[in-house]
Amino acid sequence: MQLKNTVAFVTGANRGLGLAFAKALLDAGVKKVYAAARNPAQITLPGLHPIQLDVTDQQQVLAAAQACGDVNLLINNAGIAQPSPFLANDSVAAIRTQFDTNFFGMLAMSQAFAPVLEANGGGALVNMLSVLSWINLAGINGYSASKAAAWSLTNGLRNELRAQGTLVVGIHAAFIDTDMTQHVAMPKSTPQQVAVQVVEAIAQGREEVFADEITRQVKRALSLDAAPYLREGGQ
Repeated sequence: MQLKNTVAFVTGANRGLGLAFAKALLDAGVKKVYAAARNPAQITLPGLHPIQLDVTDQQQVLAAAQACGDVNLLINNAGIAQPSPFLANDSVAAIRTQFDTNFFGMLAMSQAFAPVLEANGGGALVNMLSVLSWINLAGINGYSASKAAAWSLTNGLRNELRAQGTLVVGIHAAFIDTDMTQHVAMPKSTPQQVAVQVVEAIAQGREEVFADEITRQVKRALSLDAAPYLREGGQ
C-alpha cells in the first residue's frame, strides 16, 4: 500500500498505542490521519484530525464513516481490559463491557467502513489483537475471550473483504507499555516499537504482525501436543 496516498482513521488515538499509530503514520508521510477518541479534546498532536467517537455507539460509528469518506486505511485500536475471572460472581457485566468494545465495536467499525474502503480502492483494515487471543490469564479471562473473538472476526473479515481488494492485518502483541499494563511486571514493548512494525506491514502488504518474542514463541507452540493454551499464560 502506498502510504503517501493514504488517508487513515485510528480509533482510541488519544493516548498509548493509538497515539503511537497516529504518529507513526504521520512520520511515514501519509496524506491525512483522522484520530478518534471519546474526548477529541485530548488529541493535541499537530497534524491530526480529531474525531469524536465511542465505538460502542452505533450512531457515532455511522456518523464517522459518513464524515470521513476519503479513508482507505482503518486501524481498529480501541480496546479495554478489566478484571474478569470467568467464575467470579460479578464477572458477567465486566465481560459484556469488554466484548462491547473489543469485539462489537471492532465489528461495527468494520461494517461501517468496509464500503468506504471499497469506494477508495480497497485499502487496508487493521485490527489490534493480542497474544491473549490464543492463551488465557485467569484474572482477565474475559479480556482473553474478547480478543479470541476479535481474532476470529479478523479472519472472517479477511475472507469477506478479499473480493473488494481490502488487505486485512491482524496484530498480535504481548505486553505493551501503556496505561492498560502499568501494573504488570513483565517485559514490555513500547507503543512506538509496535506501531512502526504495523506501518511497515501495511506498506509491505503483510496480513499478520507478531510484535514481540513472547508472541512469536506462543504462535510457534500452538500446534504442539502440549499447546500453550492448555496452561494459564502459556507457561
